[in-house]
Amino acid sequence: MLQSSAGTPGQLGLRLQAFVCVLFLCVTPAALHPQCLDFKPPFRPDRDFEFCIMYREFGCCDRQKDQELMARYYRIMENFTERGHKSCAGFVLELLCQECSPFAAHLFDAEDPSTPLRTIPGLCPDYCSQFWNQCRSIIPFLSDYTPLKQAKDDQNRFCKLLELDDADYCYPHLLSNHKLNQNLGRVQKDSDGCLQLCLEEVANGLRNPLAMVHANDGTHRFFVAEQVGLVWTYLPDRSKLEKPFLNITKAVLTSSWEGDERGFLGITFHPKYKYNGKLYVYYSVEVGFDERIRISEFKVSTNDMNLVDHTSERVILEIDEPASNHNGGMLLFGDDGYLYIFTGDGGMAGDPFGKHGNAQNKSALLGKVLRIDVDNNDKGPLYRIPSDNPFIHEPGARPEVYAYGVRNMWRCSVDRGDPHTKEGKSRIFCGDVGQNKYEEVDIIEKGCNYGWRAKEGFSCYDKKLCTNSSLNDVLPIYAYPHRKGKSVTGGYVYRGCEHPNLNGMYIFGDFMSGRLMSLKENTNSGEWKYNEICMGMGLTCAFPGLINNYYPYIISFAEDESGELYFMSTGTPSATAPSGVIYKVVDPSRRAPPRRCHYEPLPVRVRSNLIQFVPQESKSTFNTNRTKLFNSPFLIWRKGRGRKGKGRSRSLSELHNGVVRLVRDEFLHGDRGRVEIYVHGEWGTVCDDLWSIKNAEVVCRQLGFKYALKAARNAEFGEGKGLRILLDDVHCNGTEFNLLNCTHAGVGNHNCAHYEDAGVICGNSKPSAEA
Repeated sequence: MLQSSAGTPGQLGLRLQAFVCVLFLCVTPAALHPQCLDFKPPFRPDRDFEFCIMYREFGCCDRQKDQELMARYYRIMENFTERGHKSCAGFVLELLCQECSPFAAHLFDAEDPSTPLRTIPGLCPDYCSQFWNQCRSIIPFLSDYTPLKQAKDDQNRFCKLLELDDADYCYPHLLSNHKLNQNLGRVQKDSDGCLQLCLEEVANGLRNPLAMVHANDGTHRFFVAEQVGLVWTYLPDRSKLEKPFLNITKAVLTSSWEGDERGFLGITFHPKYKYNGKLYVYYSVEVGFDERIRISEFKVSTNDMNLVDHTSERVILEIDEPASNHNGGMLLFGDDGYLYIFTGDGGMAGDPFGKHGNAQNKSALLGKVLRIDVDNNDKGPLYRIPSDNPFIHEPGARPEVYAYGVRNMWRCSVDRGDPHTKEGKSRIFCGDVGQNKYEEVDIIEKGCNYGWRAKEGFSCYDKKLCTNSSLNDVLPIYAYPHRKGKSVTGGYVYRGCEHPNLNGMYIFGDFMSGRLMSLKENTNSGEWKYNEICMGMGLTCAFPGLINNYYPYIISFAEDESGELYFMSTGTPSATAPSGVIYKVVDPSRRAPPRRCHYEPLPVRVRSNLIQFVPQESKSTFNTNRTKLFNSPFLIWRKGRGRKGKGRSRSLSELHNGVVRLVRDEFLHGDRGRVEIYVHGEWGTVCDDLWSIKNAEVVCRQLGFKYALKAARNAEFGEGKGLRILLDDVHCNGTEFNLLNCTHAGVGNHNCAHYEDAGVICGNSKPSAEA
């Protein structure tokens, strides 16, 4: 094992020991941006090192790279005498090994893939001076960069070339930089404890994408269902087949109304799909004057693996729906091989059906988790009842019932279990949408009562039922009040390979507030710790292809075949609005070692044209102040916990004067709402005096829309009470960059009240008068 033997570089071991100690201390949050030369986060190597041992715990090299650097070291040192070896070996080792630093991209000025890579890492002036004085003869062997070789005999010129624009990252001072090294390799948090994650756009232009599933057949395709009744096939390279996998739009009952809960709601593949070609869907239908939910079985075409045989449909189960809301919609196969069906309570409000409601009535199929056996059903009954279903011997109870007392479970998932210990495997997690006060997350167990309508979250809803000693209900693992969100969207426990820090974290969201949230179980106490998830601030998401904003209405979550996590959201919650996007969740603080997560998809025979994926978001760009710029029409902004009126972004570490957002009903909306503008550190409203369609055009274009459909007046989208009125008498010609560039009465000067707050409606289709 090599040891440094040069003067001050001989103290390498002490410096690096301190570095490793800092590396794995869990201390207060910091702003840092570890990045490797391949423009990805660092990792913990699988195997020990022989050469760059200072980075054997965490960095940017695996053992193969360590061996390559060691070989290069020996080739360089062959050119020197014993004296030169004694003077310079430590320097050469340190300089070569900075390719393994967690901050290698900064040291070699490689944060931007378009810039040339340094051949020698950026050095702090005092270290560079010492290196030049002792070992400048070694420069030509370290670098073939002509300016460096020409400056070899001029210390000031040479060290000037090795300076970094950001002196915080120069070597070796970055090793002792507490700001950079604290909590390195762990998921970063902001001052409120909000986890800083990033996203990668995977698909777009979808109409309310509410399910993304895989067939577990080795092809690593994923299938995306739209509420209107279309299912699309995507290949591992994210190209989309032009011809849909399934099209039952003529049978599906839905509408273009925002918030319509009817439609194509669920899809799952049989565990043995690779052999039997079966899949199951859950959708709304109209039969005569009745609305029903239908669970059907289909088979894939024998001629095209990317097309369902539409004539193969067999209706497994139909359930009457007394109202058009609370339709449930989740289908999944448990690890036991049985099909689980999650129904809503029938709709309206408060489950008013019967004496105790549908959810508490085990003779009704609504408000339940059902479990049935659909194996070997080609002949005989379409499904059978598993022999261990909990209520098969209870008089009056439906034998399909597995659990009851649920209101409207929206999105459930099966935990794959820890990749190594299998801890948690087979658990079923669900988000259950609340009524007036609370949203909840449950773990589904056989025979359990989840409380509705007696309880909502942890609190009583129906006081009479709540005090009934026979209720014997199971409490949720987590519940949150409506100030955080009003419609939970259940997620997944992350068990993928690419982001080890996220293992065991249940990630879910809220449809109305746009919040992303997480729960992590303390396996000793059984308690679940909550952390909100925010988009990474500053440089956190400054990696190629990553973004830190998303459309606000979180519809669903998904896992791909390898266990990576995704979610689907939209800017307009209508079954006909093509503003749905799929995002992959990314931890920018640490990745898996190279090649650990590699897989070879089985070949897919394609008979349809392919539509190549084109992301809507441009890659992260930076100005000279390294502030993130965005091109998305819908940023998720979240009001902070600071002083009243001081709205704070959860997506940006620094906002620019003139940034706008649209707010409606206390939540941020993508295409319509009250206009709020950010000026000199605070959010405020705009008065509607002189408010015109030209003013609205400036706002809509700034948010990424093509057209302004309406200039709203008289606080149509609510009053911004608690905020100052920042602009009045605004007059634009429609071409300005933002409202501050228009004529106005001056920031903070106004002669109006909040009942005159201005708003807009934006869109990407021409107004009807222009069409």
